[in-house]
Amino acid sequence: MSDMQTKLDSGQVFRVRGLTKVYGTGAAEVRALWGVDLDLYAGELVVLLGPSGSGKTTLLNNLGGLDTPTAGELYYRGMNLAAADENALTAYRRDTVGFVFQFYNLIPSLTARENVALITEIARDPLPAEAALELVQLGGRLDHFPAQLSGGEQQRVAIARAIAKRPEVLLCDEPTGALDVRTGIVVLEAIQRVNQELGALTVIITHNAVMADMADRVIHFSDGHVHHIITNARRAPASSLNW
Repeated sequence: MSDMQTKLDSGQVFRVRGLTKVYGTGAAEVRALWGVDLDLYAGELVVLLGPSGSGKTTLLNNLGGLDTPTAGELYYRGMNLAAADENALTAYRRDTVGFVFQFYNLIPSLTARENVALITEIARDPLPAEAALELVQLGGRLDHFPAQLSGGEQQRVAIARAIAKRPEVLLCDEPTGALDVRTGIVVLEAIQRVNQELGALTVIITHNAVMADMADRVIHFSDGHVHHIITNARRAPASSLNW
C-alpha cells in the first residue's frame, strides 16, 4: 500500500467545495480564491505551490479559521467553518490548529521553554514544553533566549510552540522563507518529524518547487484556482532535496 493510500484511509479532515474569497467591492474587488475544490486527509503532508498572489495564503487562512470565505463550503470534520461564529472559530484555532509563519514571533524576554509554555498553559492536552522542544531537537537549548539562538533554532522553537497543543492540523506559511538553504533543510526535517510522530495533517506554503518531493501531495495554485495536483508515490526526506 502506498504512503498516500494509507493517509486516505485515515480519514478526511477538510472538505472544501466551491470555496471563494473576495476582498473589496466594485472596481477595487479582488478575487483571491475562485471556486476551489479540495479534500485534505489526516496525517498527510501537503505542499501548496504557486506564485505570490495565487491564493495559497488565503486558503491557509481559511483552513486555519483566521479568515472566512465569501462563498462555498469549508468543513472541518463535519464542522462548517464558513458558518461558524467568532467564539467557535476561536475555540477551533486554540484546540485544533498549529500555525508556523515565516517570521518566528517569539517573545524576546522568554526562554525557548517559556515561549512554548505559553501554549501548554492554555491547551487541553498539551505536550510538555520540554517534550515539544525535544521533538524538534532543541532539548539542549531549553533555557536559551531567542537572541541566543540562530534563525533556524528560533524557527524550530516556533514549531515546538505550534505543536505543543497536539494540533490535528499544522499550517506552515513559508516556514523557510527567511532562512538559508542548510538551515531551511533542518527546519523541514523538524516539520517532517512532527508530521510523522504526531500524525498532524501538515500543509506547507512555499514558492520553492524543490520542496515538492517531500510531500504526499503537491497542490499547484494559479490565479485563485487549483491548477493541478500531483501525488507522490513516496515522499523524500528533507535532507535529500536537491536545492
